[in-house]
Formats: sequence, structure tokens, C-alpha cells
Amino acid sequence: MKNYEKEIGKMADVCKVSFVGSVDGEGFPNMKAMLKPRKRNGIKEFWFTTNTSSMRVGQYKQNPNACIYFYDRKLLYHGAMLVGTMEVLEDAATKEMIWQRGDTLYYRKGVTDPDYCVLKFTAKSGRYYHNFKTDSFEV
Repeated sequence: MKNYEKEIGKMADVCKVSFVGSVDGEGFPNMKAMLKPRKRNGIKEFWFTTNTSSMRVGQYKQNPNACIYFYDRKLLYHGAMLVGTMEVLEDAATKEMIWQRGDTLYYRKGVTDPDYCVLKFTAKSGRYYHNFKTDSFEV
């Protein structure tokens, strides 16, 4: 099995929008478009920002099963889905690590805003669609 870390990592870095999936209280999948990850560690860990009050945060607290999806719109038919778990992090060190200038547009009270939190996704497996074929792999 080929290692797709470089190709998928590049998609995650250049995309403007990523998609995150959660599971609702009735067991149904929910998908949401979000800004690209703020930070990543290979294709194993990804960090996103979001509102603590969001529906998605509540879902991850109830059921951490999640997926994320990236695609390269320049390379038609290239996309990757990673499956794993999502943690909701509200500690000061993590929030400061991810904070960027301009985030006050979303979190008016700054890095200490109680409605600002970090989502950390940890991948277990993935599927990479490219060149009209799909490959499954473990992360």
C-alpha cells in the first residue's frame, strides 16, 4: 500500500474549505464545511477552530466518531476522507497555539472567549480517490 501522506497533506494545506462529519443523537451522519485546518501533524492529527456553542461541538462531546474530507479542485477527482475521532479542547495552551490575528472577527473576546474552542481530529484510516480509483489505508 502506497503512503499518501504527502498528497493528502498538500490537499489539506491548499484547500480553502474542508468538510467535517459528526454523528447526531439519533445516529445519523452530519456534514459541515469549515475553514481548512489551522495545524496538522502529517495526516494523523488536524486542529480546527470553532464556536464552543456550535451544534457540532455538542455532537462530538456525545460521540467523538468523526471524519474529515479534503479535495483538490484543480485536480478533478482527487479527494481524501480520513476517519477517526474528534476531541473538543478548551485549555488555554491549545487555544493560544491555534489562535491567529484576525480571529476576533469570530471570537470577539479574544483567545479567552468562552465561545472559542479547538477541535483536534485524530485519524485511524482513510480513503484516497485519485486517477479514477480509490485506495483504502490505515494511518
